[in-house]
Amino acid sequence: MTPVPRLPLAAGLPLAVAAGLAIPLQGRINGALGTKLDDGIAAATVSFTTGLVLMLVICLILPKGRAGLAQILPAVKERRFPPIYVMAGSIGALFVFAQSLTIGLLGVALFTVATVTGQTLSGLLVDRLGIGPAGKRSVTGIRILGSLLTIAAVCWAVSPRFGAPTAAATGPAGPGADAGLSEPSQLLLPLLLPVLAGFFISFQQAMNGTATAHYGTPLAATLVNFISGTVVLWLAWLVKLAVLGAGNALPAEWWYYLGGPMGCIFIGLGALLVRSLGVLVTGLGMIAGQLLGSLGLDVAFPTPGTVIALPAVLGTLLTLGAIVLATLPWPRGILRR
Repeated sequence: MTPVPRLPLAAGLPLAVAAGLAIPLQGRINGALGTKLDDGIAAATVSFTTGLVLMLVICLILPKGRAGLAQILPAVKERRFPPIYVMAGSIGALFVFAQSLTIGLLGVALFTVATVTGQTLSGLLVDRLGIGPAGKRSVTGIRILGSLLTIAAVCWAVSPRFGAPTAAATGPAGPGADAGLSEPSQLLLPLLLPVLAGFFISFQQAMNGTATAHYGTPLAATLVNFISGTVVLWLAWLVKLAVLGAGNALPAEWWYYLGGPMGCIFIGLGALLVRSLGVLVTGLGMIAGQLLGSLGLDVAFPTPGTVIALPAVLGTLLTLGAIVLATLPWPRGILRR
């Protein structure tokens, strides 16, 4: 088994940002597909299924992919890592469920803040526990400050969406409506699901990264991720089909099926990078890419009612600054805990 190489920060961090760019594009595509099908769960199932087919083809064609496939069963049988790690894809399914169930109530802005908050906090925890392949990473004051600054920057970047009238919108987190609710107590329970989904994203990245180290390639880890996520979503869609019936027929336009490939990029790069960067820095880089991609989509392909506001631009730039703060090799003793 060929070991997965570690990447230097200067190469890994731009790749994390690039992986994050795929998230808003995937959300825009899956949101359009969900509207076309009139079924958000079906859209997520189609996205995961197309990603699974693509990863299966890639793994069968490429020599590294075939070598990784040959390592999957031995790695699981020999318990080179906890067997539960093969279910990492179900966390992605949980994220999709959170989108489908709460984004229409919370709005894109609040959903994004909730998931980013959960992901950033759990990134610190996962690194501290050493769950990922990079091992334990100390929780320093600088890393905490960078994490808090990232959450604040995301809040600022999405603040123009808060309180907007109910209207269909697609942003970094996917399709939804920015509906402002007058009763804060009504938001508490719906908020917990996206916070929880975001919290587990860091664990998913750590699990995929560890599996990648034992498979010898992120291709196999990404394939296993899509297998488990697809199974979960198919089961959920079959239950929905039995209870509520089917939505609309699948569209003929090819671009509706690009959400899965975007997910392959996000999951595959995440599995590769956590070994080099750690879970927290990988997540922060992806959050920056998410905001940059969303801003770029709003400029190049605006949806009806899209307004490019100054806080969105400045908040995105502040997010990049927060990542620099959290990742630079600061002298020992500065805000260290």
